[in-house]
Amino acid sequence: MLSYLLPTLILLPLGGSLLLSFVPSSSEKLIKVGGLLTSSLTFLLSLVAWVFFDPSSTKFQFVYEAPWLGTSNIYLILGIDGISLFFVILSAFLIPICLLAGWQSIERQKEYVIAFLVLEALMISVFCLLDLFLFYVFFESVLIPMFFIIGIFGSRERKIRAAYQFFLYTLLGSVLMLLGILMIYNQTGTTQVELLYAQEFSELSQIILWLSFFASFAVKVPMVPVHIWLPEAHVEAPTAGSVILAGILLKLGTYGFLRFSIPLFPEASLYFTPLVFTMSVIAVIYTSLTTVRQVDLKKVIAYSSVAHMNFVTLGLFSLNPQGVEGSLLLMLSHGLVSPALFLCIGALYDRHKTRLVRYYGGSVRTMPIFSAIFLFFTMGNISLPGTSSFVGEFLVLAGTFEANPFICFLGATGMVLGAAYSLWLYNRIVFGAFKPHFISTYADLNRREFFTFVPLIIAVLWMGVYPEVFLNEIHASVSHLLQNLSTSF
Repeated sequence: MLSYLLPTLILLPLGGSLLLSFVPSSSEKLIKVGGLLTSSLTFLLSLVAWVFFDPSSTKFQFVYEAPWLGTSNIYLILGIDGISLFFVILSAFLIPICLLAGWQSIERQKEYVIAFLVLEALMISVFCLLDLFLFYVFFESVLIPMFFIIGIFGSRERKIRAAYQFFLYTLLGSVLMLLGILMIYNQTGTTQVELLYAQEFSELSQIILWLSFFASFAVKVPMVPVHIWLPEAHVEAPTAGSVILAGILLKLGTYGFLRFSIPLFPEASLYFTPLVFTMSVIAVIYTSLTTVRQVDLKKVIAYSSVAHMNFVTLGLFSLNPQGVEGSLLLMLSHGLVSPALFLCIGALYDRHKTRLVRYYGGSVRTMPIFSAIFLFFTMGNISLPGTSSFVGEFLVLAGTFEANPFICFLGATGMVLGAAYSLWLYNRIVFGAFKPHFISTYADLNRREFFTFVPLIIAVLWMGVYPEVFLNEIHASVSHLLQNLSTSF
């Protein structure tokens, strides 16, 4: 029965979106409640996967296999291990929050809910697929609903430009990856991940293939200098679009490195580690300094996301257990903290219709609940001990120090700069001069908004106070991956 768990996880939101397509657009309440129930049920089903997951096993679990192009040896194979388990749960966890975020601010609810349910099915598919070709198909399919979410439900005039920029940047980067997959298929006759793990490629082939995959994954992370699309997409996207963009879509690149680039091309990964370290450190320092100069609230969080995700790549390419496990925890933590910060900015925008920092000040006097929640997630963004980010960043720095102490020192400057821009932003919004001549209406968080933040607060505290629950599930898969790497060298 459990072999049908992952197909059910994918088909449930797809089926929900299909049923909602027959509901008249005028029945907004039915559409919103139907979408919320479908996404909540999907999340509960993802928790079933965690309950029955065996953390001691290094094999893929809940495997489902069906022929897709049997004559070409391409099969639909679904399965998860410790690396992908929490990304599936995180994808299912964030979609109900996205639907609640647009509960009142979005006009075309039918299209909005259907877009997010389709996006949920595609994201879960990406983390479950164990066939390289089908992974590419779904990896790119995620762009389609996200393109419509930014282009249709975006908040400003530049939303169409931002949607095209997002679509073209990420699609063009992936063309080289498709060529790499065709090269692999030509050499091995298969695209099944488990079979490819047993294959050995020549050094030249590894270098060519690693670069082709890197071109795609680096844009998704994003790494400097191919990061320009992200701040633009964040600023123009609706609040829920920014939540899912920061929470899940940025993780597709780092997940791709860990699932494909590092295990399939171990020698090339080792060869290009100095390049990745250099690009990551430049990105951490450059984007952190850029963040301090931003005047748009969303751009501050967007640039800080680039810095945090490049911190993740430092841990991944340290190629040791502390660094890789730390980067996985940091990805999960960023998938909670960054969406929460975007929800905070969205709450301000819904009330005052501006995201320029200079219009805000003294919010603590009129929005005390908002100010307390914003403080909590700002501390999470700084990686305060007791929050989820601290554990991840500590392990990443420990792993990076083992690989290269100088790179670790440069990367750690990002933590100092992160504290600078996070506290600067909080101080400008919450404290300072009261500005009634700019902002005339004041209202604290309502009940819906408050309960949207509650699960995020619980998750951040849980991961920060007792991370062993998460590390226990991750450890066997990471150890197996690194053990295979050491035998390849």
